[in-house]
Amino acid sequence: MQAYHDKEWGVPLHNDQKLFEFLILEGAQAGLSWRTVLYRREGYRRAFHQFDAKKMAAMGAKDILRLMKNPGIIRNRLKIISAIENAKACLRIKEEFGSLDRYLWSFVGKRKITHRLPTYRHLPTTIPESEAMSKDLKSRGFNFVGSTICYAFMQATGMVDDHQAGCSWGKR
Repeated sequence: MQAYHDKEWGVPLHNDQKLFEFLILEGAQAGLSWRTVLYRREGYRRAFHQFDAKKMAAMGAKDILRLMKNPGIIRNRLKIISAIENAKACLRIKEEFGSLDRYLWSFVGKRKITHRLPTYRHLPTTIPESEAMSKDLKSRGFNFVGSTICYAFMQATGMVDDHQAGCSWGKR
């Protein structure tokens, strides 16, 4: 967890495949701890073709049955189906906007939002930008992308910097 915090969480991310990975993993986290998902990230990468949206979009009923037996991922049928459907929606976004990066970062005006709150207790669970992202993603066929999930996604991918005021990473 410390390595994830120090090297990944909150670092601005602009790679389409990695952004898609984080979006799927944040959705998989719904109702669970991030630790649970983080420890299964390699299992997700293997199960979902390194988050290659084209390959994921081609997955079908047999793949879903196989994935339901895979101990390397969260074996929730709705979350598995959602990952596949989200891959299809991701491809449509890439076709329309040219990249997932361009589309997702548009919700923060292509610039990182920085909060400097005294403690994590002061952090919101959503912000207007995550609400807008959630609404638009849902309208485009995405699932498991509520406003709280989108806010966590924005934090993880560096769209929002919520490092605590005393955090040494946040001072970088």
